[in-house]
Amino acid sequence: MLVAAAVCPCPPLLVPPVAAGAAPELDGARAACTDALGVLAAARPDRLVVVGPAEQSGRGPHPQGARGSFRGFGVEVDVSLGQGPAPQGPLPTSLAVAAWLLDRVGWSDAPIEGLGVGEPLEPERCTQTGREIAARAERVALLVMGDASACRTLKAPGYLDERAAPFDAEVARALGAADVAALKALDAELAYELQASGRACWQVLAGAAEGADLGGSLLYEDAPYGVGYVVATWS
Repeated sequence: MLVAAAVCPCPPLLVPPVAAGAAPELDGARAACTDALGVLAAARPDRLVVVGPAEQSGRGPHPQGARGSFRGFGVEVDVSLGQGPAPQGPLPTSLAVAAWLLDRVGWSDAPIEGLGVGEPLEPERCTQTGREIAARAERVALLVMGDASACRTLKAPGYLDERAAPFDAEVARALGAADVAALKALDAELAYELQASGRACWQVLAGAAEGADLGGSLLYEDAPYGVGYVVATWS
C-alpha cells in the first residue's frame, strides 16, 4: 500500500554543477525537494519506488545500484540509485536527478527501485502501473519525478502557449490536494502539446494512491526558464 509520495521536478539544472553560475536560481526548488524526501523517510516505507519520464532506451525497471551520469551535460558527476551492483544500462536523466537528490539527503531508509515511464503511456496503463507498484510491499513510498509545461514564456523551450499557465495551475492544485480523480483526468494530448513530461508519472501516482486516503501539501510551484516545476508531498 502507498503510505507516502513526493513529487519533484527533474531538470538537470537541479544539480548545481550542471547549472554552474545559475545554480542559486533553483535553491528554493532544491530545498523543497529536500523537505519532500524528509516526508518519505518519516513514513518508514518498506520500499521506495522512483518513477520518472524516460525515452525509449531508459524505460522499464531500474534496480537498486543502477548508475546515471551528467557527463552529457559537460560535468563529471556520476550517481547511483542507492547502493548495489551496477546493472547494464544507464539511468534516464529524470532518475539520475532523483538519484542525486536521494544521495544529497543520504537516503538509507528503504530499498530503492526505479521505473522509467514513456511519455506516451496511456492514462489507463499509467494508473494500472501505479496499482501494481502499490501492491509490491506493505508500506510503499513513491518519488515521482516530472515537469509541468515547457510553454510558460516566450523564451521557454516550447515557446509561449496561453494554455500552459491554466494547465500548470490545475496540476499544482491537484498535486497539492492529493486529488487522485483530477490527476487521472489530465488530458494526455494537451500535456504532450505543452511538453509536460510529468503527466504519465503523475497518473502512475494516482493509480498507486487509490484507496490510500492520503493528504497533500504543495511545497513549491514556479516556472523558471518558462518550465513549470512543482514539489508536493502526499502522506
